[in-house]
Amino acid sequence: MTLREPFTDPARQAAADRMGMFVFLATEVMLFGGILAVALTDRIRHPEAVIAASSRLDLWLGAINTVVLLTSSLAMAIAAVAARQDRRRATLAAVLVTAALGLAFLGLKSLEYAQDYAKGLLPALAPPATPTDPAQALFLNLYLVATALHAVHLTIGIGLVLWLAIRIARRRPAQAMAAELTGLYWHFVDIVWVFLYPVLYLVR
Repeated sequence: MTLREPFTDPARQAAADRMGMFVFLATEVMLFGGILAVALTDRIRHPEAVIAASSRLDLWLGAINTVVLLTSSLAMAIAAVAARQDRRRATLAAVLVTAALGLAFLGLKSLEYAQDYAKGLLPALAPPATPTDPAQALFLNLYLVATALHAVHLTIGIGLVLWLAIRIARRRPAQAMAAELTGLYWHFVDIVWVFLYPVLYLVR
């Protein structure tokens, strides 16, 4: 197996880095796209059961988390622009705000999971008062899988953002490209939630 050396031309290296990130994100699109396709199919085949299950989810907590993630995307975009302009303090501040908003999302989601469990909305975890309707249980299991998988990706994103913050604090080189690639991943995770929210919460 032969490993290629990095390109000596910074522009070619940057293009290769972007392409690698886009290829990775394409595989993630297929993963979440499959889950969304199953959820939509379940909605078409069992509309009444899915509506009944979705109506028990906390619409407002989901909406607040949507606003939190959209705000974090704005902060990450500001960080990427500031990094290209070599404004270290502004970049670091925007990156830390992004990480804080990501942690806020996970905190609110943990609170929502606790409420869901108490209401019997997580059949896979065998909580009390679990729905007996198989179609409702399928939708709620898809809700758990999709949102938990998203939370895992967001946790990875927070790790990347904090890694970027450390690079910036230590004045490491190539901060602009690191911020751009981290931003691409972060925006992808946010976009996934923008699709998950209406499919899971707004089925009324």
